[in-house]
Amino acid sequence: MNNLIDLEKKINSELTTKINKSEIKHNQLYLEIDKDDLVEVTLFLKTDKDSKFRQLIDITVVDYPEKNQRFKMVYLFLSHEFNQRIILYYFMNEKELINSLTSIFPSANWMEREVFDMYGVNFKDHPDLRRILTDYGFKGHPLRKDFPLTGHTEVRYSEDEKKVISEPVKLEQNYRIFDYESPWEGTDYIKKQTGNNDQKN
Repeated sequence: MNNLIDLEKKINSELTTKINKSEIKHNQLYLEIDKDDLVEVTLFLKTDKDSKFRQLIDITVVDYPEKNQRFKMVYLFLSHEFNQRIILYYFMNEKELINSLTSIFPSANWMEREVFDMYGVNFKDHPDLRRILTDYGFKGHPLRKDFPLTGHTEVRYSEDEKKVISEPVKLEQNYRIFDYESPWEGTDYIKKQTGNNDQKN
């Protein structure tokens, strides 16, 4: 379907109880659903002759740590035939188990693994839900807003042990002296040194 307004009407009429909210922004259709309806809505978008959203572009998450439903799951679909995009989204709690789309879009495999690794979202019926970006044995989820920017551990090669080791993060403080004074006026330590030399002369 070439017209987004007609497509929105068609989807709302076909999936009456499945669509909580729909709107067109930035020449894209946004659909809010319940997490339990994800598979059914996705199948409709992929197979219906008027939509044909046959490519899953990305799966991502927006983190709202202060809310009860902490995560907003976002799915981006593309219809090559009609040159249209749909953004499908729903809200979920931190520890909820959600359906995997790997049976409909095999490309969801790596996308869901990335979401699991970065945010800790678990997917039901995923064929291989392992970390994909962080180190083996890594604890935590780096893109949560409650995760420290430096992490808790670091991996490095130990010259003494001749192997890769994991150890708590140590922040070197040797070079953390910052000088915010104007270079045209001269810095305090240079002034003091110059002043001492003048007194000696």
